[in-house]
Amino acid sequence: MSSPDYRAQGLKDIIVTLDGAILTIVLNRAKDRNTLTENIVDETTKVFDLADRDDRVRVVILTAEHTAPAYCSGADISGGWKVLWRPEAEKEGEHAHRDGGGEVSLAIMRCRKITIAAINGHAAGVGMTAFQLPFDFRFVWAGAKLTFPFVRRGIVPEATSTYLLPRLIGHSRANSLLLTGATVTPESPYIKDLYHQILPTREGVYPAAKAFAEELAANTSMVSIAYAKGLLQHPGSSIEENHLLDSRAIKLGAMSNDGKEGVLAFKERRLPKFRDKLSENVSPWYPWWRTIDVRHRQSKL
Repeated sequence: MSSPDYRAQGLKDIIVTLDGAILTIVLNRAKDRNTLTENIVDETTKVFDLADRDDRVRVVILTAEHTAPAYCSGADISGGWKVLWRPEAEKEGEHAHRDGGGEVSLAIMRCRKITIAAINGHAAGVGMTAFQLPFDFRFVWAGAKLTFPFVRRGIVPEATSTYLLPRLIGHSRANSLLLTGATVTPESPYIKDLYHQILPTREGVYPAAKAFAEELAANTSMVSIAYAKGLLQHPGSSIEENHLLDSRAIKLGAMSNDGKEGVLAFKERRLPKFRDKLSENVSPWYPWWRTIDVRHRQSKL
């Protein structure tokens, strides 16, 4: 695809900037505590899809202005719970509804680039779920107040959080957060393992995330990242199946130009210069792990 112009997307509730290989998305509803709306769902899913297919982008960072009252204080429920679903879904039947936070989570998970959440303020609800859990890395302000308040609001945890959180920090700690609705800080033993780095000041969170992003963008292979994320997100159902999947990925990587460059850079004792692009080397529509007939191959093990 041709390189998208993010400024021409008509975005209202997020600000998107591309600096070199780093795409930064800033939540732009500070006066409303960056609460989630249907429009933010549409805009963030659109931008993550564009970033996935934009070869200029190596890392995507989601953040807020550090002076905002909150990183994201949840969904905008000032008009009641109906804000959480689209009216047109009601016309399609009882099971047509799709959680907007979950749509955001899936869009972030589908992005084959490195994704980072820079949580530089308080977070609640969807600010804890879709705007944190699906990311590859999370940087957070030590003073942030964090809560999954759903059971204290008469609803259930959303945005695939009951799937992601136990896998990220363990089932017991996820229970301590999701089944209590307690408010914690990033250094709480229940949640501290979720974060790559905990920063002492709000204004220091995004710069730390940006520096980390720039190092990864400069020294990792775009295609290798996509393959590794595929293996992490879609592991085999057994060690034998996983062996087949990572064997296929290793062969694909070793045969690529980036694979050859990695060996050459190692021999020459220099930093690699990876140039392979997802648009030329990996199809977004037919993931490589779906092309393997696992059952057929397992019968030969």
